[in-house]
Amino acid sequence: MRADARKNRDHLLAVAGAVIAEQGVDASMRDIARRADVGLATLLRHYPTREALLEALLRTSFDELTAKAGELETSSSPADALVAWLRDCVAWTTEYRGVTVLMAAAIEDTESALHASCVTLRAAGARLLTRAQEAGGARTDVDGTDLFAFVAALAWLGDQPSLAPRADHLFGVVANALLTDARSAGSAGMPSRG
Repeated sequence: MRADARKNRDHLLAVAGAVIAEQGVDASMRDIARRADVGLATLLRHYPTREALLEALLRTSFDELTAKAGELETSSSPADALVAWLRDCVAWTTEYRGVTVLMAAAIEDTESALHASCVTLRAAGARLLTRAQEAGGARTDVDGTDLFAFVAALAWLGDQPSLAPRADHLFGVVANALLTDARSAGSAGMPSRG
């Protein structure tokens, strides 16, 4: 890709990220194009669908969260690694209102542009969960799908104005319920939404 084309794509993604952070994943493609100071046709030439735009925007974050899971596997106790990854996932998903709905749908839709990234991310969390379970630090009646659902539920809590002040506390409650040794979750608070 030419340098100017890459610069244009990067600019579109930066603007899209800001608009989606403000308005949620249902933000208007027309509004994104307007804010990027390009025509809608230009945006659609690079990203023909909202899902393609979201996949490009979110892929880097998915990759970072997946890599973080790998780092935690070797640097932290199994229970601490699981809680840290869960906290990071929840904090990230609260950046883009509505993204958890897309992620849950993409897991089931093999044709979705987000499918591969979501499946990889869920598998990374499932590995951390399995590691914690094998070490006796996490409940054995929970699987990677359940963990992904916890991320979605906790992100939803942070997205609700009336519940957002309780999101940190509720994250700790869920983390404690997930672990067999509640001391591992400690004050496993969720970072507040920025």
